[in-house]
Amino acid sequence: MAETSIRPRRQRDYHLIPRQHPLVIDNGAFRCRMGWAGEDTPRVEFRNVVNKPRHRASGETVNVIGDFDPSLVKTFDFTRAAVRTPFDGNVVYQYETMESILDYGFERMGIEGDNQIDHPVLMTECPCNPAYCRGKMAELLFEAYDIPAVAFGIDGVFSYLNNRNQGVSEADGLVVCSGHMATHVIPMISGEPVMEAAVRTPVGGYHVTDYLKRLLSLEYPYHVNSISWEKVEELKQEHCYIAGNYHSELEIFQNDGPEAEEKTRWWQLPWVPSPPEKEPATEEEIARKAAVKEKQGQRLREMAAAKRSSKIADLENEVVGLEQLLLNLDADDEYSDALLAESGYLSREEIQSALTKASVSLKKLKGEAVQPEPEKVDETPDKEKYPLLDVPNSLLTAEQLKEKKRQRFLKMTSEGRARAKLKRQEEGLEREREKQLDEERRLANPEQYLEELRTRYGELAARAEGRKRKKQKNGSGASAGGQPATGTLVLGGRGERLSASQKERMRLLTTAAFDRGKEEDTFGTRDEDWQLYKRMSRDGDDDEDAEEDDAELARLEARLQEIDSTFQPTLGLVPGAQKTSVEVQAPKPLTAEDFRISLGVERFRCPEIVMQPTMVGVDQVGIGEMVEASLRRLPENLHQLVVKGTILLTGGNALFSGLNERLATELRACRPFGSTIRVVKAANPLLDAWRGASRYADSSALRKFSFTKEDYEEKGQDWLRKHKLIYSHANTFS
Repeated sequence: MAETSIRPRRQRDYHLIPRQHPLVIDNGAFRCRMGWAGEDTPRVEFRNVVNKPRHRASGETVNVIGDFDPSLVKTFDFTRAAVRTPFDGNVVYQYETMESILDYGFERMGIEGDNQIDHPVLMTECPCNPAYCRGKMAELLFEAYDIPAVAFGIDGVFSYLNNRNQGVSEADGLVVCSGHMATHVIPMISGEPVMEAAVRTPVGGYHVTDYLKRLLSLEYPYHVNSISWEKVEELKQEHCYIAGNYHSELEIFQNDGPEAEEKTRWWQLPWVPSPPEKEPATEEEIARKAAVKEKQGQRLREMAAAKRSSKIADLENEVVGLEQLLLNLDADDEYSDALLAESGYLSREEIQSALTKASVSLKKLKGEAVQPEPEKVDETPDKEKYPLLDVPNSLLTAEQLKEKKRQRFLKMTSEGRARAKLKRQEEGLEREREKQLDEERRLANPEQYLEELRTRYGELAARAEGRKRKKQKNGSGASAGGQPATGTLVLGGRGERLSASQKERMRLLTTAAFDRGKEEDTFGTRDEDWQLYKRMSRDGDDDEDAEEDDAELARLEARLQEIDSTFQPTLGLVPGAQKTSVEVQAPKPLTAEDFRISLGVERFRCPEIVMQPTMVGVDQVGIGEMVEASLRRLPENLHQLVVKGTILLTGGNALFSGLNERLATELRACRPFGSTIRVVKAANPLLDAWRGASRYADSSALRKFSFTKEDYEEKGQDWLRKHKLIYSHANTFS
């Protein structure tokens, strides 16, 4: 593929171009090419896409047309800018985007003026382009750019005629145009396309690139950011090929022999070697580092001591000042308000509180013991705190009744807190006594004490394991293999999640609700019936026992870990379990191979979709079957002419090496024995369509088959339904 610059250079010779000189536009789904009729190379070429990033400084949205330029990332934010294309498949449907692309192309061509282009336009289009889309394109060119005339021609046909002019193809034959979004097969008779026999498949170069990108992203998920669309497109163009025999090529890579290694290509990503591992430090170096660390620690300790001394001095001064302020207030009551206002405190109590706080902080800094303040006990009698409780309601008003209700609530809450506090104190004392007795038992006979703890721990662990297994058995009702146990009916729903005790409770509830075999419900007439409620109330006993056992198990485990360094808690939970240690391996240093992406089977697997679209889920035929389908649609007399002619491969996918041989092989398998199949590649699969259109526009045929602006204003765009370009009328191709 010919290399193109990221941003095409603006042309400076527009003033030398004669008026009414035709302008040729190859409007492909992948790239747009513009130039003047009669020239051999387009003046401007760029990708047919629009980006709308935001300017990092101003926040303004701008249009960036064409190929992605990495240098613009410093100025524009592309993170939220989606790439937009005017095409749906290979048909233009977004005409606002198309107008932006045409504006950019005309500006690069050097065309200046107030949106008036005084040049007829010849534009390429896809085969069987809808009349509506063609009419909208003509409307855009006439209304927005005021062009004098326009003509539309098929890109693949122009490529075929250009190669015919160069002697590559013949007058009769067949053109296979495999482009960015679709592949077309068009028979050619005497230089004219037979559109009744044309065949289309919606698979092209875009799908090959997308398939390759997905495969590489799945194989190398850690390098997804490096696998950009532009880079994958470059890899496809440089390294992909069509296999002569797909299955034989797969076997080569499955055998993983020298031939597969030879066909594998490697893409090395940027990589910075890891720093070498440091050698272990010597004793002298360790001692030196320890001395430096000790010196730094000593310096930090000195700084902390100095800071602490400074803070102690500040607190001492604050305490002395507050004490002196209290003495001054006691000595002179007449000026107490003035002293308070001058000191910034509001009351004597606030000064006393600040003094207490400063004294406590000072004692903490000096390391002295700080006695906690005694808890204040409210000794006010209940009759004074709740005076309305003993007053009869008949003597109280409505407001007093509300207040009495509030006082009763406060009294009950206060008494409840007092009882809870007393209970906590008693429990704390009981724990202390138990802990003291436990310690005395341990000191009296340590071995027997440890053995008792282990035995108790084992019993509780076994009980917990038994409950767990019983719950699993009752909950699943299945055997170890995951299938229902013999004789067990497994029903879906909540019943599978009920424990045995819950199922028993449900059965008792059913019994209480209805007496089987009786005409009427007589439950409750006997005293024995009420025993069911006692049995049903035991449903939560198992859960309560489990919680108590778990708490005791945790306490015993903590105690055993405290006094026995060899205790392994995991062995007590499951009998016969072995404690496994997981070795944490150090991470392996990254090497250049970790940043290397291989292209092996992907080199021919991705392009294979143009021959077998079903590989990516497209229920269409490949190029070989498309050619056969197109030939079958031709009448017998035309069929023989096309078969004896040339099959020309054009479009971006024609650049894949091996496509000629593969297509010829598939066609020979379908044709009679001894048939001559001539498959050739276009002289330049990318530029031949534009060159053919350029030669056609330079002939007198363009004026004859153009649709003028006067026709548009008089007949409307619907007349374009009848528009048909006669390619053989151009003397260039005769």
